[in-house]
Amino acid sequence: MAALLVTVLVALVTVAAGQCPGASDLQAADGTRVCALLYTEDSVYYDNCCGGKALVVDPGSDVPYMPVGYSGRISSLVVGTNCELTVWSRSGKKGNTKVFEAGTVPRLREVKQGTFSNWDNAIKSYYCKCN
Repeated sequence: MAALLVTVLVALVTVAAGQCPGASDLQAADGTRVCALLYTEDSVYYDNCCGGKALVVDPGSDVPYMPVGYSGRISSLVVGTNCELTVWSRSGKKGNTKVFEAGTVPRLREVKQGTFSNWDNAIKSYYCKCN
């Protein structure tokens, strides 16, 4: 519980600052790993990305239906070191899929999903694993 609290506090500080954390920053003080952080807001200014509500994704999370308030609302994300986040464009792990490896994606609108669309506000389900 303390690890989750520390992780949530890191996420809240990041949101308040409006700047994306690095992949290696995704861990609690006790060393507990966080697979990814998903954010509901981005910005035209990179320094203001990774804002809004933050969803903490633990390693091994297999979520075919996003929690209320997050489905189709993710605009920025950070994937932890040695982790991989697989996302789908439809609930139930259906539709288009994309794999994000360790790193920061401040604006999902810059990540193509087919010819005419992008991943901004498109994530409806996910699976996250870490080595």
